[in-house]
Amino acid sequence: MSSAGPWRTVRPRESLRIWLRRLAFNFFPAFRATGARVIYISEDMRKLHIELPLNYRTKNIHGTLFGGAMYAATDPLYAILVKTALGPGYIIWDKAGAIRYKKPGRSTLYAECSLSDAQVASMKKRLESEPSIDLNYEIELLDSRGVVHAVVQKTIYAARKEVYKLRQEAAQR
Repeated sequence: MSSAGPWRTVRPRESLRIWLRRLAFNFFPAFRATGARVIYISEDMRKLHIELPLNYRTKNIHGTLFGGAMYAATDPLYAILVKTALGPGYIIWDKAGAIRYKKPGRSTLYAECSLSDAQVASMKKRLESEPSIDLNYEIELLDSRGVVHAVVQKTIYAARKEVYKLRQEAAQR
């Protein structure tokens, strides 16, 4: 990400489909409660930008961004991107997550998540030969100057639906 940040670049006008998805995402109660907002979704649903403002809902007793709000704002992002990229034939679960705080958030923070075509192709190829895979991602929360305030690490579990169903049936026996 450049020091100017993705939130400062001029973006093309979004389609009605993407606008509705962004609106639905921002009004989904679990995400809305984090205090964050999705400010950009690419047309191919492979890139997502969020902003987490410092306000009465996200401020802690020290006047900085609450760490739980930082983590919660980034929690579902890669699971959603992977699910959308792979499609309905796959099961996606959020498997693990961790956050490392670097500096207190004293202003609005921004994050960007993206998947390249090569990453998606690699996932699909691995899932053809392996029953399930774990995907690891990092999300940086930056201020408007590009200073990193926290780094979130996410592990996403992915499996083909038929493999997942067979495992569930075997576990129930």
